Amino acid sequence: MEQENVLSIDWKLVATKIFQLSIFVTLAVVAPYFGNQLITGSLVNALLFISVTTMGVESAFLLCLIPSLISMYTGLLPLALSPMVLFIMTGNALLVLTFWKLVNPSTLLRAGNFWFGAVSASIIKFVFIWCAGILLANSVLHGVASKVMLMVSWPQLVTALSGACLAFLFLKIIKKI
Repeated sequence: MEQENVLSIDWKLVATKIFQLSIFVTLAVVAPYFGNQLITGSLVNALLFISVTTMGVESAFLLCLIPSLISMYTGLLPLALSPMVLFIMTGNALLVLTFWKLVNPSTLLRAGNFWFGAVSASIIKFVFIWCAGILLANSVLHGVASKVMLMVSWPQLVTALSGACLAFLFLKIIKKI
């Protein structure tokens, strides 16, 4: 008699992941309403680091898109800077992917791996967004170049690193690292 392969679905795990993702999406939507780049950016980056660690890279990629679109809608990112949205979302995706690649989930229990991945990912995100800002400021956004350069310079690195600190504290509390 042939043995049938049966697909078993852990519905409790599925429900938990959906619940987690819905909380993260809600926080990603609410974050831009703080109206301050340092607060919003730190919270969003923390969500990205936490979501990679707790839910995986796929869920984190979804979260890369939401805050930038909401920021443009709420006015945190002025409409004149809308060409930067694609670069900010790509920078967030680079942060997620770099962190994911450098911090193997099976070795995440060592805090040193977290910091290596978080700092490296933060620097890569910052450099990418900063370079994109320079290109846009010099080509497309002549009238708002100084504002673009301020938003895409040091605040990007500061918010990525402070988000990493927030994520580290949260992950420590829930015993994921």
